[in-house]
Amino acid sequence: MTSSDDPTLERHFKGHRDAVTSVSFNPNMKQLATGSMDSCLMVWHFRPQARAYRFVGHKDAVLCVSFSPSGHLVASASRDKTVRLWIPSVKGESTVFLAHSASVRCVDFASDGTSLLSASDDKTVKVWTVHRQKFQFSLSGHSNWVRSAKFSPDGRLIASGGDDKTVRLWDRQTKENVHTFHEPSGMVNTVAFHPDGNCVGVGTTDNVVKIWDIRVNKLLQHYQVHSGPVNGIHFHPSGNYLLSGSTDKTLKVLDLLEGRPFYTLHGHKGPVMGVTFSPTGEFFASVGLDEQVLVWKTNFDSVDYREVLQAKRMKHTPVKRHEHDLPPNRTTLELDPVNGPKDMFGRSPNVLNVGPALFAQPRPSQGLAAGSHDDKTPLTKPLEPMTIPPPLASTLEHIVGQLDILTQTVSILEERLTITENKLKECLDNQQKINVQIAPTQ
Repeated sequence: MTSSDDPTLERHFKGHRDAVTSVSFNPNMKQLATGSMDSCLMVWHFRPQARAYRFVGHKDAVLCVSFSPSGHLVASASRDKTVRLWIPSVKGESTVFLAHSASVRCVDFASDGTSLLSASDDKTVKVWTVHRQKFQFSLSGHSNWVRSAKFSPDGRLIASGGDDKTVRLWDRQTKENVHTFHEPSGMVNTVAFHPDGNCVGVGTTDNVVKIWDIRVNKLLQHYQVHSGPVNGIHFHPSGNYLLSGSTDKTLKVLDLLEGRPFYTLHGHKGPVMGVTFSPTGEFFASVGLDEQVLVWKTNFDSVDYREVLQAKRMKHTPVKRHEHDLPPNRTTLELDPVNGPKDMFGRSPNVLNVGPALFAQPRPSQGLAAGSHDDKTPLTKPLEPMTIPPPLASTLEHIVGQLDILTQTVSILEERLTITENKLKECLDNQQKINVQIAPTQ
């Protein structure tokens, strides 16, 4: 049984043809971007019945996606060794960055939107300017793949983690490795900065979530709440909660002020690969190996935090425990594993394929040769040439708009038809009752 303070599933998108690896909210809350092993980036629209866009261009799995702070660009990292900057419109234009010599695992925008970082299996983190699309510098120090990297909220620091079992803090100005946190057993899958910039969260392959205080370089909190590797973490904008997703198919919401698990969410039928809160914290999203994209309404942050805590303490009704939630006083939200999550907005939207594959001939790769590192000659490609003329692009946008209108019209007609059918059924039932009442008197 759930209360109004519990998270609820709001949307359920399906359109990828393989595991979904990453998810990012547009700050304007009108779109959601996802990357997948199917080599595509998809942009979903929150407007009911709106058409989703599938961006084609990467030649291998898309491992990470990130909206820019303005929402006007989407960055994607791929196993094809490239980073792309997309304009999330029907034209499907993209800029290609070719600086890495191995799979690119992660991309992240600085909070001011002027810089972009990329982390790669070539053991480096690279920083780029967004406006001029120029390479700035490279951070070298990891001895194995770098799986995750993030800018601090103020942009002064960069945190990176990877298969060498370390989390490294870098000074963006001096480009120096200012501190290294060592993980004794698990490799680092994901890192995230706390909103105040004073702490770094870490998710590892040994099923652990840790939070480090980077002011004194001490471990603040340690959570052994998952039964599988932690693939994604993200802090709530308030700083009071942390969301984690794991190979054990669950999401966990951790209460950082009380230092305990707050919610366990079941909805995915396979490993959870990525999680994120929306910029306001009102929603969060999760993606996984089951090809699903789930959007949840937070709810527990809608009232004053202390009021929520007091309400939870006053509820002395027992709650169902997850076997891996060791601390007491937990609340667990269960979704029906047989019927799956309920989609509050009907079927998944239709998908429109856009991108270079539609409008341009493929060009030979100009990537760096394997094992080469030449930071002095960074390679970028401008917006890929689109043979589609502007009048045709305008016509396409108009057609897509008309299709959205038609889709909404059909949906309204279906609703009206359902109402008419229900009214007709009600009339027939009433007629039958009248006939039954008249029969005895005759």
